[in-house]
Amino acid sequence: MSVTKKIAVLPGDGIGPEVMAQGIKALKAIEEKYGHSFHLKEAIIGGIAIDKTGNPLPKETLEIAMDADAVLLGAIGSPKYADPTLKVRPEQGLLGLRKALGLYANIRPVKAYDKLIGLSPIKNERIQGADFVIFRELTGGIYFGASGRDAENTEAYDTMSYKDYEIKRIAHVAFKSAMNRRKDLCLVDKANVLESSRFWRETVDQVAKEYPEVKLSYLYVDNAAMQLILNPKRFDVMLTANLFGDILSDEASVIGGSLGLLPSASVGEKRCLFEPVHGSFPEGAGKDIANPTAMILSIAMMFDHFEMHQEAKDIYEAIDTCMEKSIMTTDLNPEVSYSCSQFGDIVESIILGEEINIKSVKQGSYSII
Repeated sequence: MSVTKKIAVLPGDGIGPEVMAQGIKALKAIEEKYGHSFHLKEAIIGGIAIDKTGNPLPKETLEIAMDADAVLLGAIGSPKYADPTLKVRPEQGLLGLRKALGLYANIRPVKAYDKLIGLSPIKNERIQGADFVIFRELTGGIYFGASGRDAENTEAYDTMSYKDYEIKRIAHVAFKSAMNRRKDLCLVDKANVLESSRFWRETVDQVAKEYPEVKLSYLYVDNAAMQLILNPKRFDVMLTANLFGDILSDEASVIGGSLGLLPSASVGEKRCLFEPVHGSFPEGAGKDIANPTAMILSIAMMFDHFEMHQEAKDIYEAIDTCMEKSIMTTDLNPEVSYSCSQFGDIVESIILGEEINIKSVKQGSYSII
């Protein structure tokens, strides 16, 4: 059955437009292969939006995003706006977009590819076979609680606060994911110290009763941070609060060996956004050297969200084929490196089942039937 979707395309800053272009190649290949119809509408966000309008999230961009079935985002960030004391910064565009779209769950899959294990600073035997997903609550907690300083500027405070419905809604998303994986969910908190964490445990325990097949376990966040390095294979689905998830998901990026491999999804009740975990890498912009894998995998996550699982599988298998055949960008293997655009062309051809014969930058030619 053919599907029609409206998709907002926000390339953003730095390498964002380059990786987005390769993601769109994969999207168009799926469209052609299955007879779907994807209506793409592009808009600006972040540093480029500040340059053009003075606003990191222009009204027109927000309207396009609100009208779409899904939002694709490339990357945000510019050296021009790196000073954290600036009143207007690119990152405000993403935070504003998340809030406006009601995106409360951030989902980050982490996978160790056999061909790339040597890139990780962690010993091979510890990470081989690691494949898990981190569910981070995105719109509550310490980042959104009351904060401030006293009149004498001798004290500062930030408040970690959660309502039960904020915990329940992301817990349901995480448990549903666990049901489709290995049925193992680990709640990460600091319940030995924080009342908010004890509240998380009580609330997640209630939700767990609706998913009796899923094994529920608990780890304090300091222990979880250690286990991510010592034994990441123990994790299947990890559920945690905003602050903890922010830190742990970045720590987990070293397992795959490159930020260029990590996609993410941010979902709410009605809307969804998909983006690579990496930043805008401004020094690499315009050089055709960026790794578009995370952007392409983010589009696969979009298809999974739409329950278009075969379409997602086609993209996952295309990326797996590239990794197995050492078709990689320079960040993964400088000796056998393909450009950003070449990598996108190869993924597109694999999805469509076409023969490819593309010259690599340093390797010569490579063919796949």
